[in-house]
Amino acid sequence: MIIDLQLVQSNEVGGSYHIEMEGLKRSLALLEERGITLDSIVTDRHPQIQKFLKETRIKHYYDVWHIEKGLSKKLVLISKNKDCDILKKWLRSIKNHMYWTAASLTSGPERVAKWMSILNHIRNVHTHEDPAFPQFLHAPQTSRDKSKRLKAGTEAFCILEKALTNKRILKDVEKMSPHHQTLLLEAFYSVILRFAPKNVVFPFLGMVCRLYLAAMHFNENAGHPQATSSTDELLYSVNFPKSKKGEWTVKPVKVDPTYHYVDEQMDLIFEKVFEDPVPYEAEVQKIPIPDDLSAQFEKPDKMEVIVSYVSRFNQGLV
Repeated sequence: MIIDLQLVQSNEVGGSYHIEMEGLKRSLALLEERGITLDSIVTDRHPQIQKFLKETRIKHYYDVWHIEKGLSKKLVLISKNKDCDILKKWLRSIKNHMYWTAASLTSGPERVAKWMSILNHIRNVHTHEDPAFPQFLHAPQTSRDKSKRLKAGTEAFCILEKALTNKRILKDVEKMSPHHQTLLLEAFYSVILRFAPKNVVFPFLGMVCRLYLAAMHFNENAGHPQATSSTDELLYSVNFPKSKKGEWTVKPVKVDPTYHYVDEQMDLIFEKVFEDPVPYEAEVQKIPIPDDLSAQFEKPDKMEVIVSYVSRFNQGLV
């Protein structure tokens, strides 16, 4: 559920790099003002946010998808090397292993030990030297494709080991969120695009209103149940996302969205706002509206611009 959102314009904070940090500060300040304290927070690995949350008492976790996405891109590039082609057979397993590691409700060091155990697994070794995770939990298994096993000391294994055990990855694995992720937030971004397409420019206040509408729509429909067929079978759709490069994904089909929030807003407008608009106008006027981004530039005279206009196709005629 979306309980707060902040719209920050880049000219308020000295550049787009600082927008996320400012939005987080504003939301945390609002929650604190309302008496809400946070035990933990899950974000991507934004450096400014990492530094800021270190100075607070809020425990900071990393979203697993962002870590896995970055690592998978590196491994795909590595697997294109002639001597590392065998790694293609392990890409999905490594991805699954990362999510399994994150889902383990364990301490940071144990989570790192579980993550590094993949290097033994790909060599068909199922006991480990690290006492935090001495052996795999599954029963002994016979691989259907013995050719995909790697041997220690080979170029493919050494390159993979370097990629999976570099300092940044190990630090990120230690802080992977074992419970909540930002998946629903990514879904909310998709809803925002329906109310505020990127190819349309909206004034600041208009954008705020559209974000509120998107939040109301999302909150009403985010928990909708999965659709069923006439025989009460759960419905699924098979998709081929571009990012998966030919791999398929399965998604549950949800029931059609509802729009009860629209009726509630219409009732509010006709029954209260029209009757006494003053308090609502006062609340709107409290919203600080920054200058347009174009305000920092000197506006030229329109006629001078038109006169100086030269088309690429008529330069020789001017």
